[in-house]
Amino acid sequence: MSVVRWGILSTARIGREQVIPAINRSKLAEVAAIASGRETVKEVAAELNIPKTYSTYEELLADPEIDAVYIPLPNHLHKQWVIEAAKHGKHVLCEKPATLDSDDTAEMTAICRQNDVKFMEAFMYQFHPMNQRVKEIIASGEIGDIKIVRSSFSFYLSDRETNIRMKKEMGGGALYDIGCYCIHAIRTVTGSEPERLKASANICPESGVDLTTTVQMTLENGIQAIFDCSFDMYGGQFYEVVGTKGKIRVPYAFRPDQHGNGEGIVIIESNHEERTETFPADIYVLEIDHLSGAIIEDKDPIYTGEQAVLNMRVIEACLEAIESGKEVVL
Repeated sequence: MSVVRWGILSTARIGREQVIPAINRSKLAEVAAIASGRETVKEVAAELNIPKTYSTYEELLADPEIDAVYIPLPNHLHKQWVIEAAKHGKHVLCEKPATLDSDDTAEMTAICRQNDVKFMEAFMYQFHPMNQRVKEIIASGEIGDIKIVRSSFSFYLSDRETNIRMKKEMGGGALYDIGCYCIHAIRTVTGSEPERLKASANICPESGVDLTTTVQMTLENGIQAIFDCSFDMYGGQFYEVVGTKGKIRVPYAFRPDQHGNGEGIVIIESNHEERTETFPADIYVLEIDHLSGAIIEDKDPIYTGEQAVLNMRVIEACLEAIESGKEVVL
C-alpha cells in the first residue's frame, strides 16, 4: 500500500472544511468515499471531488476499497462507529473526545487492537513543529526546572439554542469540546500524568453543560498545572511553561491555522531577554500524513488509544471534582 484510501462518516463541517481538503493535499492519502443520510451528501461529494457516496455508514464500512475512516460524528456516537469500523478492518481517525468516559475508550481501543487496526484521536495541533521545539527548549535547560504549566482555550458560543455542544446527552460542554486540548497539552509538554486536581465550573441551568471550567492540578512529577476552557468568553488559546530561569509561551497553540498565515509562534523569555520563533506548518496535512504513514508502515501512531484513555481519565476526574466540590486523586 502506497496511498491510504479514506472514507468519511458524515458531512460534518470540520470534515468538509479541514480534514477532507487536507487528505486531498496529502501525498499519502486520498478520499475514496463519503457516507451520510443527508440528501446533500452527493452535493458535498461533488464539491470536494469525492468519487463515491453512501447513504449509510454501514455501506461505506463494507466497501473493500476503503482502508481507513475519519469519524467527525457527535461525541456520544464515537464509540459505536469506531467499534464498527474496527470490526470491518478499517483504521480510524476519530475526532476528540474519543468517547465520553475512560472505560468506553479502553473498550474501543481493545477492539481496535483485536482487529489489528490503527486508532488515533484527532488532536491535530500536536503535529505542529512548534510543539517539538517547545520540548527541545525545555530539554536544553534554557528555562530551568519547570514549575508550572498554564493553558486556556475559549470562544464565545452564540448559537446555543441549536448547537450540539450544548446538549449534555451528546457529550456537550466546554471541558469535552476544548478543555481536552488543554489537558492533552499539559500531559504532553510535561511528560507526566495528573496525580490530583480540583475543578470548578459555571453550569448552564437549562442544558446542564459546563460553560466555563477552571482546573488546578498537581502532576506526578510535582509540576503544577492550571487550565481553563469556556464557551462564554472572548476567544483565546495558549499554553505557557514557566521554569526557574525563564518561560515559554505558545499564543496560538491549538488552532494556529486560524491566525494570520497559520504560522506557529513560540515566545521564549530567559536571561532577561525575549525572542520569538515562528514555524510554518499545515497541521491537518501533518495529522493525515502521520496516521497514513503509520498505516502504510504498519506501526503505531505517536498518540495511541491507550494515550486517549489517559486523557479521558483526567476529563472524568475534572467532572467528578466539579460535581463533588472536592479534590480528586487520580
